[in-house]
Amino acid sequence: MDTATVARFEASRNRLASLAYRLLGSAADAEDTVQDAFLRWQAADREYVEVPEAWLTKIVTNLALDRLRSAKVRRERAVGAWMPEPLLDGDPMLGPADTVEQRESVTLAVLTLMERLSPVERAVYVLREAFAYSHAEIAEILGITEAGSQQHAHRARRRISAAGNGTDIDYASARRIVEAFVDAASSGRTERLVALLTDDATGISDGAGGLAEKLIRYSTPERIANALRAGFKPSPAKRRLAGGSPSIHAAVVNGCPAMLFTLDDRVVGVAVLEIRDDKIAGVRSIAAPHRLGRLTEEWQRQEHDVPLIESW
Repeated sequence: MDTATVARFEASRNRLASLAYRLLGSAADAEDTVQDAFLRWQAADREYVEVPEAWLTKIVTNLALDRLRSAKVRRERAVGAWMPEPLLDGDPMLGPADTVEQRESVTLAVLTLMERLSPVERAVYVLREAFAYSHAEIAEILGITEAGSQQHAHRARRRISAAGNGTDIDYASARRIVEAFVDAASSGRTERLVALLTDDATGISDGAGGLAEKLIRYSTPERIANALRAGFKPSPAKRRLAGGSPSIHAAVVNGCPAMLFTLDDRVVGVAVLEIRDDKIAGVRSIAAPHRLGRLTEEWQRQEHDVPLIESW
């Protein structure tokens, strides 16, 4: 390909990656999908591609749907150990964030809820809510009717009902929320943590680095508080598992306040707080290295704040 043709693709890369990430919930899979699209672009007879952006959108969407439908992906997600890959604020893969719908579509809560949708419903929801495509355009991309696109969108919106209101969090607000959370979790008093949680709060953990075969779930504020109180209590065994004594930083991850546990400029864990009505409605704790690779890369590119806890 000539330089201009490569440049045309590269100009769309971040948008295509953010589309693939929303469809797949995995930064690694999104990157692979975009690379596959580049190979298609390379092999295409580009004289017949009237609108490159539309052509590339269609290719990436359908490549992502093929991944979602694959037996391997269905097996991985069926065993109960899958969760979305977190992304740090500022990562271009998060994509457009001008509207409430765009910000909500990339939260870990919505990415998880989208697992309940069929691949086509998921694609319609993302193309419509996050990228503002018309139903006529979506119908052409997916090879369905315009009426079918409208029906899929209606069903998807009905099933995705727990976006919360934590998507307008700026860094200063996130730090205040995380400071209060860390202070309560470090106090050893579960009642302080319970007071920060909604009555229907839920907690999800990948088992301190993905050691558990399935995600660990906590279904009441009291159970979440007890788990967090135990988790925040340092011990030699925990430090050995982490590889040392991490620092704890406040951050914004997928539009929500979060705690980053960092060691030697590497993220070894993250806890994302989902906010609803000024309380914490969900806590997602992630420590599996394969889920933290891209977040670590973005963390290393950014300036760091003063940690909330210098050495845990």
